[in-house]
Amino acid sequence: MFQRIPAETKRAIMEKLKAGETVAQLSQQYQVSTKTIYTWLQKDASHGPSILEMNKLRQERDALLKIVGKLTLEMSKSKKNYAR
Repeated sequence: MFQRIPAETKRAIMEKLKAGETVAQLSQQYQVSTKTIYTWLQKDASHGPSILEMNKLRQERDALLKIVGKLTLEMSKSKKNYAR
């Protein structure tokens, strides 16, 4: 049976998605189907990059920053060892 989702609930879900929570988590938490949430995301995506795309890019950025940090640390250690 079709049940209208309150605007406050939709707003809360969309904000939590922007903060990085997953569709599956929010679907269970708010008892809203994943299909409904993905439909909202698709409609929202017409105004620019979607929330899912932004979250994916943030995760990729964080992974790359970790790699750069590790490489910088390794280079720093090797320079110290080479200077001795």
